[in-house]
This record gives sequence, C-alpha cells and structure tokens, in this order.
Amino acid sequence: MHRLFSTRFVFIVFGTLALCAASYAQISVGVSVSFGPPELPVYEQPLCPGDGYVWTPGYWAWDGYDYYWVPGTWVLAPEPRLFWTPAWWGWGGHGYIFHAGYWGPRVGFYGGINYGYGYFGHGYDGGHWEGKRFFYNRTVNNVNVTEIHNVYNTTIVKNYGDSRISYNGGRGGIEARPTSEEESAQHDRHIPPVTAQMQHVEASRNNRELRASVNHGKPPVAATSRPGNFTEPSVMHAKEGRGYGSDRPEKAAGFPGSAVHPKELPANSRMSPPSTGDAKQDKRFQQDQEKLYGRQAQERQQLQQKQEQEHQQYAQQQSNKEKMPQLEQQHRQQTREMAQHHYQQQVEMQQHQQQPRKYSPKGKP
Repeated sequence: MHRLFSTRFVFIVFGTLALCAASYAQISVGVSVSFGPPELPVYEQPLCPGDGYVWTPGYWAWDGYDYYWVPGTWVLAPEPRLFWTPAWWGWGGHGYIFHAGYWGPRVGFYGGINYGYGYFGHGYDGGHWEGKRFFYNRTVNNVNVTEIHNVYNTTIVKNYGDSRISYNGGRGGIEARPTSEEESAQHDRHIPPVTAQMQHVEASRNNRELRASVNHGKPPVAATSRPGNFTEPSVMHAKEGRGYGSDRPEKAAGFPGSAVHPKELPANSRMSPPSTGDAKQDKRFQQDQEKLYGRQAQERQQLQQKQEQEHQQYAQQQSNKEKMPQLEQQHRQQTREMAQHHYQQQVEMQQHQQQPRKYSPKGKP
C-alpha cells in the first residue's frame, strides 16, 4: 500500500520546472494558511520497468490555487549508489514548509511520513546497492523476476501503523525527529530531481483531473511505471482517498475557490502579526499591513472594472457572444493569479515581521 503526501497549507512554487540544479532550491516557498491538503491516497505500486529504477513516492503539490497530485513513479537513478529521499511537509512555526526531495548516497529525513513501499518513515527498506547494481526487496516492491534477477526478500516488521497523515509537526502532524544518521545525511552531496522528474511534476500540474478540487483526494492517476506516462495501461488508480479536512480551503483569506471575478472573492481577513517584543516595530507592521490591504483592495477594484468592461464589449458584439465561455475562463485565471499573489504578499509581510528593523514590505503594484 502506497501513500501520498499532504500537509497543512503550503505555497509551493513548482511552476517553472525546467530548472537547473542551481535553481532547484528555489522551487519551494513555505507559507502559513489555515487548511490542509487531502490525506495520502492508497494505491498499488506499478511494475518496475527495468533494472536500475528506484521508486519515488508521490505527493500533493501546490500551484498557488489548488493542490494537485504528483503520482508516485519509478525513476532511473542518475548515478549508481544514489538513493531517493522523498519530499515532505513540516511545521515551521508559522506554517508548513515544503522540503524538496533529492538524490544522495543515503536516505535523509523525510518527516517520519509513511509513504509505503519501503519508505515507512525513516530510511528505505525497498532495496540497496551492491556496486553498480541495485537489488530490490520483493517484499515491498513489484518486480518481475523473469527480467530482473537482482532481488531478495526481507520481511519488514509493520511497526509504523496505518496513518495516512503526510506532514510533520503542527496540529495532528507526525511527531518524528531526524535520527543522528539522517541529520548527518543533510551534509552529503545531493543531486536534485532529474529532468524526467521535473517534467513529471509539470505534467501533473497541467492535468486537471489531478487537482484535489476535482478528484477530492482520490486521484485517478495515483502512480505510473515511468515519469509522465499518465495514459499507459499500467497506470494505477487510487483505491482510497479523502478530500480536504474540516478546515475547508475556501475559508482561507484570498483563496480563489470557484470565483470568476474579484467581487466573488472573500474579503481579506487580517493576519494576526507575530509579536517581536518591539512595540514600535509591531506598530509599524500594522501600519504597513493596512497600506498593503489598501493597495490590494484597489487592485481588486481595478481588475473588476476591467473585466466588466470586457463583458460589455463582448455583449455588444453578436459575433463574440459565443466566445463568452472563453472570456470567463480568462477572467477566472486572472482572478486566481491575483488572489494567489495577494496572499503571498501577506505571508511575506508576516515573515519579514520576524526580522526587526529589516522589514520592507514587498508587492507594490
């Protein structure tokens, strides 16, 4: 049984995925919100496609508007003797932070999350390297032994439970801390996801059916035999899955939900500023916060007026009336991007508040 990854809310800019290794560390930005993504879905592992492939668990990613599922998949290791450390979410004090996955000589800390198939919270029980050959533990891996002969069988003691929680710390999160070996692994040489993995994430982001708002936590493509192969017969569907919890995403400030136009967005709710112990600094933050909200309200109004003008123009031209659905889709995207940007501005302001005398609000129009 395989699990997937979720957490309280995080903002992941997994957008431009044609990234080089130097810029890979910039693909995730932690933010604080009030709702969590779906639980880890349950699905079967597809057959290993060939020798040297390593299993990489799936996870929920965030594109600024919605969570979307990145299916688990088999990936050809970039070099012999490298293992995959899965991505994970962890509480950072004011929000859940995304920790990107990576290749390295040892499996590092991944939040104590039980992803299944060898990744049961700490380390990896799915296989090991002997020289340049990877040996698969058939107890937890789906391997065709007629084609792959470097296999073994080691029973795994099931002492990790059946939790489908996919984040560490915070309310209801996994209470796990890195071992000394996992802490040491942080200093090893790490290699970012290979190109096939990045393309796999991009394909997931662009697949509407993988969005949590559409699949309600039970993605139709839960795992694939190779990265990006979402239509092949070997695709595995989620057998179980549950959507958002009691803290619905539409309750979050600025979350666009199904809003088409800015007037349909919920009003901005004030984020409670973290106290720095400096009364002047806290007052300055509140003043800057009000200025930011004022600018954002003005941007909402401007976008609303622009969209209303476009509606009027289309309504006056008979030839454009049939194109109204496309216009509505364009307006929905504009509203979504604005809401995402506004929320990020608010979070950045709150984060900078923790740096007395260095705070400089971002996001001027």
